[in-house]
Amino acid sequence: RAMSHRKSAAAAMLFAAVTLPAGARSAHATARAAARAIAPRTRALASSSSAEAPPTSTGPVNLKTLVDTDVDMNDIVSLCKRRGIVYPSSDIYSGFAGFFDFGPLGVELRNNIKRAWWQDMVHRRDDVVGLDSSIIASPKTWEASGHVAGFSDPMVDCKESKQRFRADQLFYATVAVPDDAAERAGEVVGFVCVLESGDMASDAAKQAKALLKKAGVKLGPGQKAKVGELAEFTEATAEERAQIPSPATGTPGALTEPRDFNLMFETKVGAMTDATSTAYLRPETAQGIFTNFKNVVTTTRVKVPFGIAQIGKAFRNEITPRNFIFRSREFEQMELEYFVRPTDVEDEWRAQHQAWVQARFDWHVSIGILPELLSVDHHAPEKLAHYARACSDIMFKFPFGVQELEGCAARGNFDLTQHQTVSGKNLEYNDDELKQKYLPHVIEPSVGVDRCMLAVICSAYAEDEVNGEKRTLLRFHPRIAPVKAAVFPLVKNNAELMSTAQDLYKRLQRRYNVAFDAGGNIGRRYRRMDEAGTPFCITVDFDTLEDGTVTLRERDSTDQRRMTMDEVVAYVSDQVDG
Repeated sequence: RAMSHRKSAAAAMLFAAVTLPAGARSAHATARAAARAIAPRTRALASSSSAEAPPTSTGPVNLKTLVDTDVDMNDIVSLCKRRGIVYPSSDIYSGFAGFFDFGPLGVELRNNIKRAWWQDMVHRRDDVVGLDSSIIASPKTWEASGHVAGFSDPMVDCKESKQRFRADQLFYATVAVPDDAAERAGEVVGFVCVLESGDMASDAAKQAKALLKKAGVKLGPGQKAKVGELAEFTEATAEERAQIPSPATGTPGALTEPRDFNLMFETKVGAMTDATSTAYLRPETAQGIFTNFKNVVTTTRVKVPFGIAQIGKAFRNEITPRNFIFRSREFEQMELEYFVRPTDVEDEWRAQHQAWVQARFDWHVSIGILPELLSVDHHAPEKLAHYARACSDIMFKFPFGVQELEGCAARGNFDLTQHQTVSGKNLEYNDDELKQKYLPHVIEPSVGVDRCMLAVICSAYAEDEVNGEKRTLLRFHPRIAPVKAAVFPLVKNNAELMSTAQDLYKRLQRRYNVAFDAGGNIGRRYRRMDEAGTPFCITVDFDTLEDGTVTLRERDSTDQRRMTMDEVVAYVSDQVDG
């Protein structure tokens, strides 16, 4: 718990130093507070009468996390499948790009993340209510929101391989002979083209080296190809596009011109198959909140400022789904639309927006995401959507680069205005205090469950050594760990020991998802639970039968202590629930 306190404090200082304007405060201070720690009565480890006593440890050494070292994304993907966290969808049919299934540990982790978000954003606030809107809505919803006309990404095709790419995720640069070369110094010999990633510069350098070799340029010792500044393919001129190679084949000029590709999944509703039956799977959950704004106001006692929260599935026909579950075609969103009084006083609305950015940053730290891997990117005015006043992205350093984890936008009243106009229904809010009617402005924190889950896994992934043996573990916060505790009977051929262990297991099982494992030696059982991210292992041994105490072992530190069974239940409860 001391570590939890340190992480929260570090996150607050890091955020304040990098992003907060003077005087800005958190709108959700409780997200930074770690649960209070208790000091259970402990006893010295008693020697067990069994030859296989719970092993003592000198403590882990050589800890490596994503903060300290580069982690191969393939190692995380492999662990996720091996431990039943994430499976490729339709795996027996060689998978289906852009879709994933979540295994026994994965569904528990996702549910715990969603439960934590709902508790902190809805249950523990007096100004937020919940909603669950339908996945398929009237097509007019998406016409009003602008999704039918403008929800698209720029797409290019490779004429040779028939592969498709998002044009704004392709980057190109010129390649020239170095200025100090003996021959052809400074001559531009062609272009390179790379996919967006955390290693774009390295990928471009490799392509440039091969391009110079192909052009017959010989470099001297220490000389390297001169690579220009990488730019989006969407910014290339027609003349440049004719020379830029396809990332699929390397052939210059093989990419088509960028064109818009609508990301919405189209479907048919009812028995007819004409244009009148066309509908869409929702590409976001937010619009269901806006179309229900009047319903919520008239059926509850909410008053501005207030929020409507929703967790639900959304679907986007991504051109190139990639990076595991980071960008997929079916995903789940956790969104809040927080309605505030309209104001043109910039300091007021910026303070409201910034407070939510701070609160969301703190929340990610509170569930175990490492603050050292988080940052905040404030969108420049020219990069904002036409309706947005401000937008800040909470960024996370994934193994494949720094990418958006959560967006927090000040959206004005664009959405309510559009729906009021298209529907012809009055959506104005009657402010009794101001004696005015108006369309509220909205602040929207929006995070994907899948991205949040991936950030949690990347933060938790660690390697260390215990007693000279390499260990892989997931250092999940107890609140979101898929399995909260594991109960081990020391041996399984003693009926009284098994019965006592089962009693404790059933007692914990009434409140939490816990595991019971009687197979193999204790050390191997520990390792299985470490890799699954289980925070606590509880061993029932022969001393338990005499004095009612058990051994509690902590995952991260491997520290062990003797506690009564009542103390164990209370301790696990405090660590999980606070």
